[in-house]
Order: sequence, then structure tokens, then C-alpha cells
Amino acid sequence: MSQPSINLRGAVDLSSLSAPPSPPGGEAPSSGGGAVVDVTLQSFQEVVQRSVEVPVIIDLRSPRSPASGELSATLQTLAGEYGGRFLLARADVDAYPQIAQAFQVQGAPAVCAVIKGQPLPLFQGPQPLEQIRAVIDEVLRVAAENGVTGKVEGVEEPAEDEDGEEAAEEPLPPHIQAAYDAIENDDLDAAAEAFEQGLRENPADAEAKAGLAQVDLGRRLSGLDIQSVLTTVAQAASDDVEAHLAAADVEAASGQIEQAFSRLISLVRVTAGDDRERARKRLLELFLIVPEGSPELLKARRELAVALY
Repeated sequence: MSQPSINLRGAVDLSSLSAPPSPPGGEAPSSGGGAVVDVTLQSFQEVVQRSVEVPVIIDLRSPRSPASGELSATLQTLAGEYGGRFLLARADVDAYPQIAQAFQVQGAPAVCAVIKGQPLPLFQGPQPLEQIRAVIDEVLRVAAENGVTGKVEGVEEPAEDEDGEEAAEEPLPPHIQAAYDAIENDDLDAAAEAFEQGLRENPADAEAKAGLAQVDLGRRLSGLDIQSVLTTVAQAASDDVEAHLAAADVEAASGQIEQAFSRLISLVRVTAGDDRERARKRLLELFLIVPEGSPELLKARRELAVALY
């Protein structure tokens, strides 16, 4: 990718992208808070409107793409590093293809910006961290030239050391770095091998366990037709193991982790023997991708114990 250079000329007006009405008695999904929000059709115009005050970076991602997960994690880290100088808005292009169409994006992952309601294409596919940082710096420069200099409220500045400089990040362990490099190259088998090597050296390596669980999830989702999975499970019996395992993976990958946990716990309750053990093991694998001590994890562990005994 060449040195970034962008402007607002010829940008397309996004105001024509309207949201469908919310279902009766329901509410549009929340966009969250802080420097990172999840975008739906219902919240899209609100996010675009915020670009009048603060630059918005749009992360167009797909739960089927491991590269999307890696890029999203990098962007989220940078959102914290920049201390609210831009808003990171994540959009699931499988669930909301209209958003991808509005930015004229053909595939995920892709990254765009919005300044004063005008979309700006930035790049597509994984990029090195420093190149992404350079692109964001250019977005901030263009935003400032157009009078958009606000910050996301409630976001703290990054920590500094005693000399007033930002604390340098410690290098990753070699097996973790090797796994991340493999993920960037879309080589999930190599990533899995790197995480497994770390676990052979240290079976208690929590980061390697979580990374391997994420990679295994990506491998299971590879090639799946998401819409077909959701259509099938909507018509499936409560004890249809294959349908509910696939649906739980899709839900976990798209951030609906509580729904995935609930689905698998229900499957444990209505199955027996090998089927029950498969549901239990899949649930334990998904537990690994959630931060230890999170409310969702604690609740699911209690419910699993009740379901089993």
C-alpha cells in the first residue's frame, strides 16, 4: 500500500442508506459506547452524524474471516492508543450487506473512514500495524483540515511512563507472534501449530489456549454459508446437534456470545451420551475465547453445572 493521501472530493453521500423499521415491540441493537461501537442499520446514521464532530473509522468485517478478527483486534488496540481521537465503528457485512454496498466494498475485511458524513475508502485486507497507524494519522490530518477535531467522550488517554512518553509494548512471545503472523497470512493451520507448540511447552499458557480456540473457530466457519446455517437452525429440532453447533459458532464469531452459550447449554439439557458430550466440549472451547471472570462466562458456567447435574 502506498503512502496514504486522501481528500473529501468526490465522496459519496451516505444519507440515502436508510434503516428498516425496528420490529414491533423490539429495539434496534445497541451500538455500545466508548471509542468502539458495533453498527447496525438502525444505528448507522447516528454513527455517520457523529463524523461531524469526530473522525469515524469503519471496520467492515465478516465473522467468517479470521483476517477480519485479526484486523478488528488491531484497530481496537489503536482506538485505545489514540485516546478517543477517532471513533471505531465495526459493521458485520454478512448481517448488514447494505453497509458494505454503501461504501462500494466487495469483500471483507475492509476499512473506510467517514468525515463530515462523507465516506473515504482506506484499504482492504490485513495491513502491517505501522501502515495502519500511518493511514489513521492521515485521516486525522484530513479531518482537522475540515474542522473535525473532536474526541470521543469518556475515553482515557494512553498511559505514559515517568519520562512522559508512552510506555513501549513488550514484544510478544515467539509462538504467539508466529501465530499472529500466520493469521495475517490467512494460514490458520500454521497459526494452530504455533499455538499448539506453545501449549506443548507450557500447558497452562492461557493466551495460547484462547488463540487456539479462536483459530479452531475460524477453521470451523471457513466455507460455511452463514445464512444457510441460520435458516437451518431456525427449522431444526432442539436436539439437532449439527445445526445448533454450527449456529453457536456463527453467534460466537459475530459477538453474540451469550446467545451461543445459551444455545449450547440448552443442547446439553436435551441430549445424552455422545451428543451431549459434543455439546459440552464445544461450549468449553467457546469459554476459552471469553475473558476470564467476565459476567457472561460466570453465568454460563453456573448454568452448565445445573444442566449437567
